[in-house]
Amino acid sequence: MLPPALALVALVLGVVQPVFGLWPAPQSYSKGSSFLYLHHNIEITYNDEPVRWSSCPVRGSAPRILTSQQLPYTWGYTPRFPSSKELVQAGVSRALGSIFSDGFVPWMLRKRGQLYKFEPDLHQGQKWLQKLDIIQTTHDKPCTFKPLAGEVDEAYNLTISADGKAKLRAVSYVGVLHGLETFTQLFFQHSQGPFWYTPFAPVSIQDYPKFPHRGVLLDTSRHWFSVDDLKRTIDAMAWNKLNRLHVHATDSQSWPLVIPSMPELARKGAYSPDQTYSPDDIREIQQYGQHRGVEVYLEIDMPGHIGSVAESHPELIVAYDAQPYYWWCAQPPCGAFKLNNTKVDTFLDRLFADLLPRVAPYTAYHHTGGDELNANDSMLDEGIRSNDSAVLQPLLQKFIDGVHSRVRKAGLTPLTWEEIPLDWNVTMGKDVVVQTWLGADSVKTLTGMGHKIIDSDYNYWYLDCGRGQWLTFGNGEAFDSFFPFNDWCGPTKSWELIYSHDPTTDLTPDEAKLVLGGEVAVWTETIDPQTLDSIIWPRASAAGEALWSGRTDLSGANRSLVEAAPRLVEMRERMVVKGIRAAAITQQWCSMADNNNGTACEQRVM
Repeated sequence: MLPPALALVALVLGVVQPVFGLWPAPQSYSKGSSFLYLHHNIEITYNDEPVRWSSCPVRGSAPRILTSQQLPYTWGYTPRFPSSKELVQAGVSRALGSIFSDGFVPWMLRKRGQLYKFEPDLHQGQKWLQKLDIIQTTHDKPCTFKPLAGEVDEAYNLTISADGKAKLRAVSYVGVLHGLETFTQLFFQHSQGPFWYTPFAPVSIQDYPKFPHRGVLLDTSRHWFSVDDLKRTIDAMAWNKLNRLHVHATDSQSWPLVIPSMPELARKGAYSPDQTYSPDDIREIQQYGQHRGVEVYLEIDMPGHIGSVAESHPELIVAYDAQPYYWWCAQPPCGAFKLNNTKVDTFLDRLFADLLPRVAPYTAYHHTGGDELNANDSMLDEGIRSNDSAVLQPLLQKFIDGVHSRVRKAGLTPLTWEEIPLDWNVTMGKDVVVQTWLGADSVKTLTGMGHKIIDSDYNYWYLDCGRGQWLTFGNGEAFDSFFPFNDWCGPTKSWELIYSHDPTTDLTPDEAKLVLGGEVAVWTETIDPQTLDSIIWPRASAAGEALWSGRTDLSGANRSLVEAAPRLVEMRERMVVKGIRAAAITQQWCSMADNNNGTACEQRVM
């Protein structure tokens, strides 16, 4: 029985019918209804025409010619070094390996017992996809392998003719990888044997992203995640055409980063000796992302959220584990840098001189934090003894200037959280990218000030919300006050809500140009390796399409949830067969039901 509030709502039970289930949706496509089979011995070429070297902006380089070359399919190929050919060959290996080994038979997307109506008849004449020509029209620039947002052309064109010839054309290796992911999604395994087919030939796709920065923020301080966890997340990001993994590496709870020149930081600040990231681990994670078109960059949050440093350097930190914690910070154990202490400068010089040159070969960015600094902390600082913003602002300005200068010295671009310019009125260089989390008003204000921004609006894109409190409550007033123990940002952000968000809403055209994109945030107070996949996926997929395709199609009409749902179901199933424990988005009946209208389990107000 429907609750009273839904008395006027009709539930239309229909079909999830992924007639063309690409995710994220391409900007433009056409398809046919002919079958083509894919053979292990498909011929693949790379660059069958000479192309010119294209230099990075400002840096410049001599012209160079790429020659036509055969690209053999090699199972499990790993790039030996970051070059266009090596990275494309690895991408081909992953794409074909996925098609041939995943065993994606789409029975879960068809009416019970009706899969045969979707599959080709193996006893009829078989037409084969004979060749895949990959054409990269310019040689990748040095900056392509560690780009600023918008510095790489990610577009691609993919065609498959009815007579079995495929062509993938892109400007960069990243565009080629995106095209290969789309190519993968066109194919299914036959239920009756080792045959792989597409039912959509001929195919023509022209595709490119709406936003250049499409990311996931993963907090590795509240809970620690293995290198394999991060690699698996990178894999799923690449399948969804997400291209930035923001690792919130340290916080007051733990310091898992091994800094060779300062081994005491991780030795005393990590949860345990085996819950750390060595320099080799960080390099491995960054290279793994680079090979898949996902740029991995780190955040060391400061001057707040830095309490774990007190375990090894108590002289630098104020208000660590101070109680009651809510006077000093947003969550225990608190801890902030002393803003008027030269020893902090010496510490940061050593830290950044060690870390940044090691990560700089793989990223253009370093996130400097800056959120939730509590002015009360400085009341405990013997060098300040004040929480007056007029006293603290000049000290914070000097601190941020120094931190950003160190980042620039390493050849990186600083990022910061929105509180630094908005709450503290700190003046920053125009190169600094500001990450927002407090909503549309912040985006409007910051873009109006001329700042480039990345949006992580907690009302839409905080994936940890709705999981309840991580605090515990004793009997009495605290228990009664916090019952039923909801978290601060609940309810859970469903895929539908995530999909609905456009960070450029209500901005002027000039303001909208400053929105580089967005990141879904995975803060991990109540998330660990056991639940990571199901928390992120497929909800991050929804943000991936919103950031890649935008909410509107080429006609200007909003893509409906009814149209998106079947494609997301298919994408979720593809991730599951690849080993991602993605959460379900609807009951299985809805993905298998039959209805001539082709709608999902749809709810309408009568």
